[in-house]
Amino acid sequence: MTNATTTATGLTPKAIYRFLAIAEAITWSLLIIAMIAKYAFQFDPLVPIAGPIHGFVFLSYGAMQLIVGHNQRWSAGTVLLGIVTAIVPYATIPWERRLVRRGKLEGGWRTEASDDPRDARPIDRLFRWAINHALLLVIVVVILVAILFFVLLQAGPPTEWFD
Repeated sequence: MTNATTTATGLTPKAIYRFLAIAEAITWSLLIIAMIAKYAFQFDPLVPIAGPIHGFVFLSYGAMQLIVGHNQRWSAGTVLLGIVTAIVPYATIPWERRLVRRGKLEGGWRTEASDDPRDARPIDRLFRWAINHALLLVIVVVILVAILFFVLLQAGPPTEWFD
């Protein structure tokens, strides 16, 4: 059995997952409103605001999917499907509800090794170290998301990547 703990702030994997699933849906709404304003009413100023907000939350949701998925020992397919839900507007919320119903978000963070042989793997030792240094982990993840966000901004809209 894996030892799992909750942080003092109550930021369980379930709480973080729910927050980002909802944030992803909200930013979809902002982006859709901005696109309607642009294409139906020729009002362009909202897209440069809503687009980057949605993009950053999308990347954050993907990073969280990797972290929570590893913590909960999900299959690669479950993690990948969770990331794909961010591509479909509002799909993150029913996906999160499905994970809750199936008990896949139960428990705290795996901060200590258990008798599970997977806990001896280097990636699991590094993961436990990172979870035990949560502030550093958050800083590193935010920096990595910001770097990826910047690179994607420089690349331009996905419709122009292969022109």
